[in-house]
Amino acid sequence: MRIHIATDHAGLELSHHLIKHLTEAGHDVTDHGPQSYDPLDDYPSFCINAALAVAADQANGVEALGIVLGGSGNGEQIAANKVKGIRAALVWNQDTAKLAREHNDANVVAVGGRQHSLEEATALIDAFVAEPFSNDERHVRRIGKIATYENTGEVVLCRDSFMKDPSRA
Repeated sequence: MRIHIATDHAGLELSHHLIKHLTEAGHDVTDHGPQSYDPLDDYPSFCINAALAVAADQANGVEALGIVLGGSGNGEQIAANKVKGIRAALVWNQDTAKLAREHNDANVVAVGGRQHSLEEATALIDAFVAEPFSNDERHVRRIGKIATYENTGEVVLCRDSFMKDPSRA
């Protein structure tokens, strides 16, 4: 699998560790930066570039995922989610890492480097990368609604009749 990774200064050590770890596991890892520590770096460009690469690879039929890292992972997730076709999930335990893939078909994972030990963060990434999407109809339907909004601006209402009438919400 091709994996695109980006970080800010707070996740740089974790990023270097993960690049080595994932490469040794047989993945094709592309580092979108930064290459050196700068406490004043601006993570959005690194994370957006990684997310753009994931979206491009997937559009070309290449199996690819992304990893964005920061102190908390929040800003990095937000930046990645601005890219069309990206579903970035902030994960903080094994369940959220697996469910991000299994239920949401997340294609980018965000982890807070200051929130976890190196071992914990590595386990979260490994769980995310290993977990397949379930292809369950309800999850496919929900992801489709998100994609419809992303592509058209149309909000597809729920199947529930209560929600079909917005005046009753």
